[in-house]
Amino acid sequence: MLNKLADFFKGNKESAEQMYLRENNIQFDTEQGYIVDGIVVNSLSERLEYFSNRKLNNFDDLKALFYKAILMNEKIDLEIGSSRYVARLGNTEENLQQLKQIIQKLNDYYKKFKRDK
Repeated sequence: MLNKLADFFKGNKESAEQMYLRENNIQFDTEQGYIVDGIVVNSLSERLEYFSNRKLNNFDDLKALFYKAILMNEKIDLEIGSSRYVARLGNTEENLQQLKQIIQKLNDYYKKFKRDK
């Protein structure tokens, strides 16, 4: 009886991946895609397309995002550093920093749990 109870509670433990997603406030919705910190990241697809030089148009492909992130971060940093924001995208320093954080969280998730070892 005691072993059955112990096995029951072991089965309810979160996996490392589930814990990471919860701690970093990342969710996945089959219709909307990834949601990070309450933001449906595919709603930022126009910014993603701009900063990836039209290589990416949504956040669903974490592998492609991972490999384009260095270029994207450089372009974001350049825009922040020059303080010349793209008006048609509504870019500001705050929302560009937020975009960098979202990209970083998704890249860390991909690197830890989704990338082939």
